[in-house]
Amino acid sequence: MKIKTGIGQDSHTFESELGKVLILAGVTFEHEKGLKGNSDADVVLHSLTNAISSLTGINILGKIADELCQQGVTDSREYLQCALKDLSNWQIEHIAISLECLEPKISPKIEKMKDSIAGFCNISANDVGITATTGEGLTAFGRGEGIQAFTIITVSKK
Repeated sequence: MKIKTGIGQDSHTFESELGKVLILAGVTFEHEKGLKGNSDADVVLHSLTNAISSLTGINILGKIADELCQQGVTDSREYLQCALKDLSNWQIEHIAISLECLEPKISPKIEKMKDSIAGFCNISANDVGITATTGEGLTAFGRGEGIQAFTIITVSKK
């Protein structure tokens, strides 16, 4: 059996204007501001997409996602689906996600986020781990200016 591990990161600041919906891992959060970006700015799915890209060598976020945005595709689940197709016969074994933000509180929606990611990736929610920290205010994310996500993905092939 061959095993690979990929890592991905993404971060976005909050919009200055009220009204954009905050979406993390495909889950809507009740928050006064969404994240700034051409898409829905789902940092969790962007981070996961980048982690898969680190395995496949095919960068989805950038030219491919930009072209999709220009066609009106702003749902980050679509970018993730592009990356998942590139995995071909590799099986996802585990996904670990770490978020840094002062707000919103992530803990109340961790199970829903895990279920969402598991559904997108066709794995068990038990194979998805999500943690969150405020970072004690040491960074812009910990001071409430945005959200940062890191993802590690482990895949195998027989």
